[in-house]
Amino acid sequence: MNKILKIQNLTKNFGNVSAVSNVSIEVEEGTIHSIIGPNGAGKSTFFNMISGVIPPSEGNVYYKDKDITGFESYKLPHMGIAKCFQITNVFPKLTVRENVWASIFSCSHKSKIDLFKSMNDFETIDKETKKIITDVGLSHKIDDKAEELSHGQQRMLEMAITLGAKPDLLLLDEPTQGLAPEATVEMTELIRKLSKKYTILLIEHKMHIVMEISKIITVLNFGEKIEEGTPNQIKNSKKVQDAYLGRK
Repeated sequence: MNKILKIQNLTKNFGNVSAVSNVSIEVEEGTIHSIIGPNGAGKSTFFNMISGVIPPSEGNVYYKDKDITGFESYKLPHMGIAKCFQITNVFPKLTVRENVWASIFSCSHKSKIDLFKSMNDFETIDKETKKIITDVGLSHKIDDKAEELSHGQQRMLEMAITLGAKPDLLLLDEPTQGLAPEATVEMTELIRKLSKKYTILLIEHKMHIVMEISKIITVLNFGEKIEEGTPNQIKNSKKVQDAYLGRK
């Protein structure tokens, strides 16, 4: 399998505090690779360095063998990397259709001049918009404003917006956070479905989900990688058990 993402010795220091220290991982194309760890383990900081939110103090990020270390986050969707945030991030006054349409339009490699030359471009975007909305299960809400959706539906909409960037690599930061049990099941099934088309790097606190859908799991604790392996290997790791029980 090709390695779509390679992280080498990634480190982030805040003054004298090391939030992430010398972490390396490789993500196989077409898999779900999860990052787990106790609160304060450095997961979000690690994700933020990969997605260009903050620059690393040391180390490198390679996407499809291209060094993208320190690239600004707005550049990444055009390269095929899209991040779904921990906090719902939609345009509340726009409809579901308009939210997704805007994502596809803004990430198009065509210029605005080219787009306005032909109605075919708009028809293509509209067709893509409807397909994505159907894929995430919101076709019955397509003309509703985002602010009228339930929290679970807004999370699905954010996933649709993320897919509008046409990524190869999805960075999902706690996609089930705050969801009711039924919505959690729906989101889990959507992630499983998306993994057939996209590579997914996932942060998720709900361990039963991680164990159920991941191919490889990396475990962080106090900013360091302490274990990596299959769900079964992680489940039986004494290092992981000690980390979650507070032993070091």
